[in-house]
Amino acid sequence: MPVPAFQSFFRPLLDLAVDGKEHSIQETRESIGKIMALSEEDMKELLLSGTQRKFDNRVAWAKSYFVEVKVHESSRRGYFKITQRGLDLYKRGRKSIDIRILNE
Repeated sequence: MPVPAFQSFFRPLLDLAVDGKEHSIQETRESIGKIMALSEEDMKELLLSGTQRKFDNRVAWAKSYFVEVKVHESSRRGYFKITQRGLDLYKRGRKSIDIRILNE
């Protein structure tokens, strides 16, 4: 399975953080890779630029977008935790989340 678009990472990223604990981006990559059942080969695929793994890039973009719309907050470099807005979004029970939903 090829690495999906960054919006596909929104729901797993929200599910991971709903425990209210601080999470590292490294831990997040490992967990989401397993949740999405991506192979090692898929996770090692590089962007066209050849400078970064596509999977790592997509996780970073999803996390950055969550911070921008205040679903997550950066607690320190390389770490994040859920905000009240994120908890409220989780309680809405949506199976999938996209930019349109985040901008509501």
